[in-house]
Amino acid sequence: MKAIAVRPGIANSIHLADIPAPSVADVPDGRGVLARILQVGVDATDREINAAEYGTAPDGSNILVLGHESFGLVEAVGPNVTELVPGDYVVFMVRRPGTSVYDRIGYQDMTTDDVYYERGISRRHGYLTERVVDSADYAIKIPQALRHVAVLLEPTSVAEKAIRQAYLIQNRLGVWRPRKAVVLGAGPLGLLATMALRTRGLDVVTYALAPKPNRNAELAEALGATYVSAEDRPLKDVAASLGNVDLMIEATGFSPLVFEAMERLGTNGVLVLTGIAGGNREADHVHADHILQRFVLGNKVVVGSVNAARADFERGVADFAIAEATWPGWLSQLLTHPVAGLDRYADMIRLLTDAKDAIKIYVNVAADAAARTRAA
Repeated sequence: MKAIAVRPGIANSIHLADIPAPSVADVPDGRGVLARILQVGVDATDREINAAEYGTAPDGSNILVLGHESFGLVEAVGPNVTELVPGDYVVFMVRRPGTSVYDRIGYQDMTTDDVYYERGISRRHGYLTERVVDSADYAIKIPQALRHVAVLLEPTSVAEKAIRQAYLIQNRLGVWRPRKAVVLGAGPLGLLATMALRTRGLDVVTYALAPKPNRNAELAEALGATYVSAEDRPLKDVAASLGNVDLMIEATGFSPLVFEAMERLGTNGVLVLTGIAGGNREADHVHADHILQRFVLGNKVVVGSVNAARADFERGVADFAIAEATWPGWLSQLLTHPVAGLDRYADMIRLLTDAKDAIKIYVNVAADAAARTRAA
């Protein structure tokens, strides 16, 4: 069975590997789900693993199969699986439990373990292969009407968790009714966060670097959000025009912007950080005393959010349904750069490196099977 894999620790080792075909019997307790992979979304994580910046192979393997954004078709289930049947569409979650108390109660996205397990990233093979098997506990059923956009669910779940965490934190207030939100970044995560906030009825500004006109700006504004370029207006002016900014979702990984966001967050506001900064930047001209004073007196919160729980995937499915009903075809416009099959892994890496206009790059894994059928 073919798979796109790397040799962790060796830069540019991406290759087409041959791995054993899975079986539902590989999962104990009769909870196995065997799925044929149809599409896999790829992002900077896959590029960085190929660059040997991180990534760990499973025990006993010298390769790591890439891909953490899955979408597949169920072909078989174990005898104790009641929530799925062959023919259902599924997306699999990414992180798997370790040993901490959080892992043991199903909150592995909040693990305190130093070692963690993520499919396609750390110690578990990913989804860029023909078939996978996993426990039904980590399978999210996708309605047939949403199958054309389901490959977007995993990045959506990251945005959903960020928003859910903000609401959970603000339970401390007794009442928290956010009205104004700013999303920092207009890449895939920023646009999906904008969508999720708009389904909740918030007034959203999507703040990004590129000046208008551009496709990402048009997509944000199609949701009823306001797109603002950092080249046109500083964040200070944007926040002042909104009044009290209740919620900020950071989706850039540009650390200097985080300190600016902290300064512009409103009273009783929450800033959720989702970006990963890979450099060694130092923030200049940080108004540290001002930020500290405003955070204390304004009951503000800044929190990091990584990965997602089952509830976030499920809320993503619900928001997809709302989005398709409210803004028909909007989600499909995010799927900008398809790659035709596992054999085209070099094209995949090239797009991840060079396609500056890409929103979501994804591999049509099923294209391989279709090509072989035509050839036969």
